[in-house]
Amino acid sequence: MASTRANRQVYADLLERYGRQVADAFYRALDNLRAGAELQRVTAALESNDIEAALEALHIDPEAFNEIPEKARQAHEEAGKITAQAMPKRNPDGTALVVRFDGRNPEAEAWLSRHSSDLITRITTEQRDLVRASLAESMRRGVNPRQAALDVVGRISRVTGKREGGILGLSAPQAEYVATARDQLASSDPADLKAYLTRTRRDKRFDRSVTKAIREGKPVDPAIAAKALTAYERRLLKLRGETIGRVEAMTSMQRAKFEAYRQAIASGKIAENVITKVWRSAGDFRVRHTHQGLNAESVRFNEPFRSPSGALLRFPMDTALGAGPQEIVGCRCDCEYRIDFYANLR
Repeated sequence: MASTRANRQVYADLLERYGRQVADAFYRALDNLRAGAELQRVTAALESNDIEAALEALHIDPEAFNEIPEKARQAHEEAGKITAQAMPKRNPDGTALVVRFDGRNPEAEAWLSRHSSDLITRITTEQRDLVRASLAESMRRGVNPRQAALDVVGRISRVTGKREGGILGLSAPQAEYVATARDQLASSDPADLKAYLTRTRRDKRFDRSVTKAIREGKPVDPAIAAKALTAYERRLLKLRGETIGRVEAMTSMQRAKFEAYRQAIASGKIAENVITKVWRSAGDFRVRHTHQGLNAESVRFNEPFRSPSGALLRFPMDTALGAGPQEIVGCRCDCEYRIDFYANLR
């Protein structure tokens, strides 16, 4: 059954809503971690060269991120119901066809449990490793222990009264961007300062101070540089949250669509051999080349799509058959499910 334009818009709206909710849950988790960080303990631990004790005083525990998979679960539930509701209402003989989505189905529950556990473990491990590396680098460079701690959790904003900035929540590459930007702003070399001005996520309100430093051959005023760096960290964190939000909402929704049809088959409501899947790319220049190659490809329900890279995916965002991040992150593709009750008669 081909998706109608109205159905595609419903899924697009759902992705926008839950992508934002997952991102907001991520931001709230980080706010709670910042608020609960014991800075005195962190500072004392760093003064004793005990990074692990400093890390423990930051309380980066798995429980802090529990709301994120819960929002993804809600996206899964709603997408599954919408998919079931869009299936045909009549059998070929005219009798009623009633298909309902069961979010508590054992297979659905098993996937959600595994995915939630993997997600929380991945985020927690990533953040602990990131902070550990940051603190170790600060110690190597002889950074004041309290400053090293604040570089992780951010500084209290006079406007919001909350800690802002810091590398907490960023990805490892983003943390490296921050470190390089800090060095550039502290440099008197015009080439370094000009390189800072090429950063897409910088806050351009501080560009005038940077260009002034270039003219004078001096570093940016430390107080201004600190503000510019905090603004840069905030923008990187916003991007990080949006990326996690979209990936997790999209993954849950695509899995739910597949699960809805799997349940219909398992219940005997719809025969597997009358269902086909069609890969639909977003159809613009941003689509990765491998998914451009997959666009419009059709396979049977129980068959995977084969990417030009060799990766196998049952649907966009699927990793069960080994597809890696290069096929997943940033994907905006969709899977269209078609039902042809007369397919096995032709």
